[in-house]
Amino acid sequence: MRLLVTRPMTERATKAIAARFEADFRDNTPLGEDQAGQALRDYDAILPTLGDAFTARAFAGRDLRCRFMANFGAGYNHIDIAAAQAAGIGVSNTPDVVTEATADIALMLILMAMRRASEGERMLRAGQWVGWNPTQMLGAQVAGATVGIIGMGRIGKAIARRCHLGFGMPVVFHNRSTVSALDIPARQMLGLAEMMAACDVAVVAVPGGAGTRHLIGAAELQALGPKGHLVNIARGDVVDEAALIAALQSGAIAGAGLDVYEREPHVPQALIEAPNATLLPHLGTATDEVRTDMALRALDNLIAFAEGRRPQDLLT
Repeated sequence: MRLLVTRPMTERATKAIAARFEADFRDNTPLGEDQAGQALRDYDAILPTLGDAFTARAFAGRDLRCRFMANFGAGYNHIDIAAAQAAGIGVSNTPDVVTEATADIALMLILMAMRRASEGERMLRAGQWVGWNPTQMLGAQVAGATVGIIGMGRIGKAIARRCHLGFGMPVVFHNRSTVSALDIPARQMLGLAEMMAACDVAVVAVPGGAGTRHLIGAAELQALGPKGHLVNIARGDVVDEAALIAALQSGAIAGAGLDVYEREPHVPQALIEAPNATLLPHLGTATDEVRTDMALRALDNLIAFAEGRRPQDLLT
């Protein structure tokens, strides 16, 4: 079975994949729509990831060789799942292995945004720090603040657990369905704007895709309020970036911590220049252990498909 791996993998993962399949590894440039379509014609299976343009048009050809796509990552909004299904191509993802590392990044962004860490570091590096004083760089207290989780899935629960058990933060959350089996106290709120108004920091942890695009817009940010902070570790287009920039500039919210962006890798200059924005280059799962585990989980799904078994993370 001929396999295309669309990006370089860690050393351990590369060896494991190459030992099992005839695999071609691309560079770190995402596949464009035409390249994605060609890959579907040239390979029996593909291990794609964020940024690869597997759109409906990419699946439109009638001579597609590919039968399975083992996505590297929990999020898969770069793949048109309906089009893949119509073309008879199975798709899997890697949900469980990303949870803890992504939740860690969320907690870091909460701390950095609320305590103005990025702003302080920029000031120091620019040689503008003149010494300690009682009113310098006053941020918001994290311990005891209320955290609002938007999307109480695996990652949302892991974030809530860290916030409540580590910092004594009351937890409220908004979820499309009823959530059970929570191991910490948390209050579900039916209205998103209502939840935003009830918290000091709101963390976006929903899946990407058409159903959640611009879920957080001007009205939700207005509800969060001038003392509230927004953290996004989900997908960039879940937040209306233009509305977020306006809210940061006007003081409608106090600050934001972002690991994802609406049109990655493009980051608007207005966000870069906003002193109350903490910006990371999509580091959510960026540890050697986690990225290796993600690749090995994708490999397990590929092996299951190749052996005629049902992949454990099959989406279609």
